[in-house]
Amino acid sequence: MQFDFDTLKDHARGRSSKWVLMDAMLGRKAPDDMIPMWIAQSDFQMAPVLQDAMRATVATGEMGYFDYSNFAKRVAWWYENRHGWRPNTEHLFEIHGIGNAVGVVLQALTEPGDGIIVFSPVYHEFANKIRKNGRVMVESALRIDEDGLFRMDLDALEAQLTGTEKAVIFCSPHNPAGRVWDAAEIQALSAFCARHDLLLISDEIHMDLTFPGHTHLPTALHAPDSLPNLVVMSAASKTFDIAGLRTGYVIIPDDDLRARFAALYAALDIQPNRLGADLTCAAYTPEGAAWVDAMVQVLDGNRIALCDGMNAIPGVSAMPMQSTFLSWVDFSGTGMSDAEIRSRLYDTARVLPTPGDGLGLGGALHHRFNIATSRATVDAAVARVQAAFSDLQ
Repeated sequence: MQFDFDTLKDHARGRSSKWVLMDAMLGRKAPDDMIPMWIAQSDFQMAPVLQDAMRATVATGEMGYFDYSNFAKRVAWWYENRHGWRPNTEHLFEIHGIGNAVGVVLQALTEPGDGIIVFSPVYHEFANKIRKNGRVMVESALRIDEDGLFRMDLDALEAQLTGTEKAVIFCSPHNPAGRVWDAAEIQALSAFCARHDLLLISDEIHMDLTFPGHTHLPTALHAPDSLPNLVVMSAASKTFDIAGLRTGYVIIPDDDLRARFAALYAALDIQPNRLGADLTCAAYTPEGAAWVDAMVQVLDGNRIALCDGMNAIPGVSAMPMQSTFLSWVDFSGTGMSDAEIRSRLYDTARVLPTPGDGLGLGGALHHRFNIATSRATVDAAVARVQAAFSDLQ
């Protein structure tokens, strides 16, 4: 089946944060031809199977209370057929997206003042949710190995522990670097958490976006000893670009943890959004899988174009991408300051990636580029960045 990934959404008539918040991001009026490559939203048209589901839901005229019992079954089907793990549907909670999931999990299963470990640089909203919920963020710096990939340094983290740490938020695959953790790494982290009595919160929202030669490994399947202290969270929102429908899910295999979470979940009266539930169920089907497979092929081409283009600039290097549509690019070799790098990207190239210094330790002098757009847009952005740094040739 053929899908159109060249005709992009009409952002001129929309309200996508990625486009309409550029002025706020820059602190001034963005150039009219600015290419936004920051917020992790896709420019692709909605998958046809989701368009059909949206029309069908609206056609019923039913927007009141509804039966969402099929939701957990679709999630279990998707995990089993796409990733080899079938979660128990009775272990699943519908939630209002990953951000909401992190907040509710922290409130239900940790206490104010507890240390929450993240592997930095990492998705900035982890830090926001940790702090807003009165917990303390503990950053464990990722190291770069000889292959140019991020690795967790559990020995350094062990030496860093104070005893106040109660949980780890594990980004798998990793944002911003697109790192697909292997089984040995996942098992080592699970053993580390068990040894130090740490809750392991596995954010797997990018699980569907792995490139050829790489496979997402669900934490629950590849580190089964983690189940007594494991919380898994994910959503269709990143893969299918439906984050505005505020729908995701939390899976908790352990009875005690699940009961503690369920108590707060019930007290907050959390129930899914009708459209979010319907579109997630439509996404998690063979038709949705076919669309994802086609999109990943497009993203793979974009990955090669962006990484090769950035690596051609002296002093600039893109970390090898294994997954996601987010490329982590290192500008430190240019010898420039963050301010000068931003000026060349924002003012000269008129390209807006996410500045890395907001993503924690190791983020300075880096930028995260979103390639979930047309190949023509990626090529244009690469050409502009190359021109902006052409004096380094």
